[in-house]
Amino acid sequence: MSKIIDVRDKKASRLAVTLGVLAIVIVLFVLSLAIVPAGSTGVITTFGQVADYTYSEGFHLKIPIAQELVVVSNKIEVYEADSSAVSKDLQTVNSKIAVNFRVRADSSASIYQNIGPDYKTVILMPAVQESMKAVSAKYTAEELISERNRVGEEIKEQLTAKVADYGIQVEKFNIVNFEFTAEFNNAIEQKQVAEQNKLRAETEKEQKKIEAEAEAQKVKIAAEAKAEAIKTEAEAQAEANQKLSESLSQRLVDYQTIEKWNGELPKVASDANPLIALDLEKDNAEGEAAAE
Repeated sequence: MSKIIDVRDKKASRLAVTLGVLAIVIVLFVLSLAIVPAGSTGVITTFGQVADYTYSEGFHLKIPIAQELVVVSNKIEVYEADSSAVSKDLQTVNSKIAVNFRVRADSSASIYQNIGPDYKTVILMPAVQESMKAVSAKYTAEELISERNRVGEEIKEQLTAKVADYGIQVEKFNIVNFEFTAEFNNAIEQKQVAEQNKLRAETEKEQKKIEAEAEAQKVKIAAEAKAEAIKTEAEAQAEANQKLSESLSQRLVDYQTIEKWNGELPKVASDANPLIALDLEKDNAEGEAAAE
């Protein structure tokens, strides 16, 4: 009976050992798995020392316990911050900026080894502030507003140059907002009002000038039309007089004179009186007829 119990105990012990070994194997297998998510790079450390190679996204194996997988994201991230600078004309400029950036895959191990996971605070933030101050000092406050896109591009160029050696790539730089002092804002508002009033006065002056020119042109056209009408009328009258002059004869004149005579002799006689001349001609004609 005791032998049977001993056999059973041995089998149970062997089963326990087998299960224990299997459990250890499973645990070690799980610990050897290295899964790198999409858009990331796997940095391998062996007892804390960073390896000179990295894992790309996907499934990999590592040495259990001895090696550890650190995932570094290479996706585009957004860094937002407030910045304070001084413009060329010594105006205080408070800005809110947003930087789209990512860590290059080939620099993931270097950034983790030399900077660590807080690289945004260590590298990116100081570079942003320095670039903002350097570029803002080259423009006046008004130019920062009117040349906003140009200012943003110049800041991006400087920022890219500062962080490129660390393996950080700047994708986009945005100036979300500019804020100035109340005194400057009031001065800008007064200047805009003055410019609007000046523009309104110039517009009204130009409008009056246009209206005066239009009125002068209207008067000129009317005068030219009137002169043309007078000329046409004069030419027509001259032509009529010419035709009338050509159609007149002495007998027609005498006839018209007789037709218009009222039957009364003039009180003053002269050789130029046509009625007397007509009577003389008539008497002469009648004498000649009687002589024949």
